[in-house]
Amino acid sequence: MALELPNLPYEIDALEPHISKETLQFHHGKHHQAYVTNGNKLIADTKYNDMAIEDIICQSAKNAAEAGIFNNVAQVWNHSFYWNCMKPNGGGTPNGALLDAINKDFGDFENFKKEFSNAGATQFGSGWAWLVVDNGKLKITKTPNAGNPLTEGQTPILTMDVWEHAYYIDFRNRRPDYMSCFLDKLVNWDFVAENYTKAIG
Repeated sequence: MALELPNLPYEIDALEPHISKETLQFHHGKHHQAYVTNGNKLIADTKYNDMAIEDIICQSAKNAAEAGIFNNVAQVWNHSFYWNCMKPNGGGTPNGALLDAINKDFGDFENFKKEFSNAGATQFGSGWAWLVVDNGKLKITKTPNAGNPLTEGQTPILTMDVWEHAYYIDFRNRRPDYMSCFLDKLVNWDFVAENYTKAIG
């Protein structure tokens, strides 16, 4: 089952002025495409060729000899997921069962935002901040490079890319400004709530 570059779930300029068309041309059209191309080359004629992408990630994660496979395939999944975590006119506050769970597990929504931003701010170098479901509870985690919570048995429901290529064109070195913008203006809480509902069954 070949890896594919998905279409963005919105027009390439739809996240402006927060995330520019130029950023998405590079981030989706160049970086994400490169992970797809390299991943397909690396899994060709291996046991992974016909596997679901999640299975490739989990099986290659702990094998140093397969680091190239993991890094590229996990980045394909991470980016495909990330695009859906944003939408035009996003941000604000979630509602319903998801907000109830956030209030229960983090105290309140403002504290969740603080902890999620802290995960992104303290991820040294490249990586990701995640909101996951772990044994029925919401948790915040972070992963370096291509890391993915699936390898720890957790279910991702939201991610924020903190690799520099996610924000450098628009925010230069101001990662905190990018993170604030992501939470306040971009998060697709409908997508996150849908993921939460599936995760808790």
